[in-house]
Amino acid sequence: MFGGDKMASSLKRVLGIVALIVVLFLAISAFSGILFLAQDDTEGGIPGVDMAALWSINGGFSWIYPGASHNANGHTLHNIYMTDSPYQDAKEIMEYTYGVSPHFIIVVNDQAASHIFGENFLSTIRQHDWGEGNSRGDAVAMSITHVNPLPIIPDILLGNIKFFIV
Repeated sequence: MFGGDKMASSLKRVLGIVALIVVLFLAISAFSGILFLAQDDTEGGIPGVDMAALWSINGGFSWIYPGASHNANGHTLHNIYMTDSPYQDAKEIMEYTYGVSPHFIIVVNDQAASHIFGENFLSTIRQHDWGEGNSRGDAVAMSITHVNPLPIIPDILLGNIKFFIV
């Protein structure tokens, strides 16, 4: 009898915390946008960022080419993992190159991209980009033919999708 009341109280507390996190996430994204980074682990050694996008409530997705985005020190978004504070550098790069200051970064690695968009997703993007000469944003858009949202939660738990507040 008393255990049920305690459990219901704990459930309400957890739901309240989740609701607070969602509201905080929406408030942050409404004012600063969210930076999505596609981390590439396939080249071995230090990962790179091969694709990025800035999302905001007002503007939707804006595709960003990481090699052409840099900060005052010349660090590119593609090579942020070579620095001591990659996500702070990513924020500085966005401010320096685009005049936008994201406070929330979502990193999606190769495994998560394969789980969500299909095994051949990276190869398809490369074909549309390098093989056919399209822009990165267009190549990504043409490559998204299938989306499976079921692996998102497991990929978050496995660390294939990471969230950072900067």
